[in-house]
Amino acid sequence: MESSAFRTIVLEFVKKINAHDIDGLCEMMTQHHLFIDSVNTKVRGRDAMRKAWGVYFHMVPDFTIEISEVMVSGSTVGLFGRATGTFSPDGTLEERNRWQMPSAWRAVVHDNLVAEWQVYADNEPVRALLSRQPR
Repeated sequence: MESSAFRTIVLEFVKKINAHDIDGLCEMMTQHHLFIDSVNTKVRGRDAMRKAWGVYFHMVPDFTIEISEVMVSGSTVGLFGRATGTFSPDGTLEERNRWQMPSAWRAVVHDNLVAEWQVYADNEPVRALLSRQPR
């Protein structure tokens, strides 16, 4: 497969994330998909990711990934840009809870599906928002 095909698959995956299309995301994942977040927490499996994306999109209902650069090496795709969103524990989008951070992602494609999705970001802005929330 040409590198442009891997690039296309991963950018379509990003579109599904930005659309909060959980069914579409799951259709693009391998059965044993591996997600690794920026603090090295791992979630394995399409079914587990269906639940995880649902929880995350509920918590950050306007989450968006903006890509500024894409690099492909074999079946691995590196993405660089930023993530933005609003932490919304009660469903309201308050400006004081909005964050953005430079981010990078690594995706591995296998059989035209995303087998791995890894996030690299400094989550300090989100941790600061969480620390301000009542317990």
